[in-house]
Amino acid sequence: MIDIQLLRSSLDAVAERLAARGFVLDRERFLALEARRREIQTATERLQAERNAAARETGRAKAAGDEARAGALIARGAELAERLKAMERENAQVQAKLHEFVAGIPNLPHASVPPGASAEDNAEVRRWGEPRRFDFVPKDHVDLGARLGGMDFDTAAKIAGARFVVLKGEVARLHRALAQFMLDVHTREHGYTEVYAPYLVSGACADGVTSLAKFRGDLFKIEARDLYLVPTAEYPVTNFVREAIVPLEALPLKYVCHSPCFRSEAGAAGKDTRGMIRNHQFDKVELVQIVHPAHSYAAHEELTAHAEAILRRLELPYRVVTLCAGDLGFAAAKTYDLEVWLPGQNAWREISSCSNFEAFQARRMQARFRNERGRVEPVHTLNGSGLAVGRTLVAVLENYQNADGSVSVPAALRPYLGGAERIAAAPAAS
Repeated sequence: MIDIQLLRSSLDAVAERLAARGFVLDRERFLALEARRREIQTATERLQAERNAAARETGRAKAAGDEARAGALIARGAELAERLKAMERENAQVQAKLHEFVAGIPNLPHASVPPGASAEDNAEVRRWGEPRRFDFVPKDHVDLGARLGGMDFDTAAKIAGARFVVLKGEVARLHRALAQFMLDVHTREHGYTEVYAPYLVSGACADGVTSLAKFRGDLFKIEARDLYLVPTAEYPVTNFVREAIVPLEALPLKYVCHSPCFRSEAGAAGKDTRGMIRNHQFDKVELVQIVHPAHSYAAHEELTAHAEAILRRLELPYRVVTLCAGDLGFAAAKTYDLEVWLPGQNAWREISSCSNFEAFQARRMQARFRNERGRVEPVHTLNGSGLAVGRTLVAVLENYQNADGSVSVPAALRPYLGGAERIAAAPAAS
């Protein structure tokens, strides 16, 4: 969440920055809550002063042997104590309302984030590689997967309904190889520690990463339990530092985690229904960094480059775009999307989203470190896909397809597939 002190000191400036991302800050609501908080604080201080004065007078009256006056003062002290308890209860209610109000406010866009209202306003930063020119009409991954005998949506639908897939044979092996390749590069070359984390998180942990109140509908909840299936490994891994004070010398913390991801896609009705682009279940290799605030934007560039390295090793054409203010996720201060070229769709499609959340998530999780002056302050958190495994599989199939229906294996993946250079198409049914 954003710093409430910033709201108190610069309300109009905060409202203006939030307006850039299409969020209307209810200033009147905040000012009303703040006014009541200050009233309660003033009244509490006055009552405490009266109670303390009554206690002192009670002592004097007892010392003077004035039992009647002492009794009256004791009664007055008891009355003041009850009024203070009532004030404490009201203060707790107002503080809870303030917390709820601030928790529902998205992060402030970084100054370098371009203006804009939607994805159409995102700014391209750079491109790498040239889309392949085919001497035949390229197929999309659904047709390729069927031709390879390795992608079965009908069986998946029979098991779990729409937006699931069963992978088989060499396609399943290629999917596994991609995840292993990504983990090896990130751990051996990029300095990440591999972790294995729960696929379920509590509501509090989910709310530490984003607003559970706003995005509960995007998650799959375990019935009668305060547990949610993770939509990304960001949820459990970022919470490693929840309610902790990280030693300064331990920063940065860099984790990589391969996990399945589960998303209800509640707001995606009728969108990307064909194939593996937007499924309820998919695999991802997630990169998470916990860093010193002074280094978070350098870390953002580094983490993005780490995700890019996988695409380059696989020789997949891609571009990097900076999300405009109106397209930012709730918790992000700045985000780069990596978009890979899919010839079967003749389009660029997101394959990684790399974000700097600054202290936004850390405040929600109470994740802190002790700085160079010995003071405790929030860490900065970052994460990004390094990469989405299913979408990378889609990109490999479509970019490496051959006219006969086979798919060439990228050189970087051949050691993971026993040296195989090609996945052959399945024999045609007679």
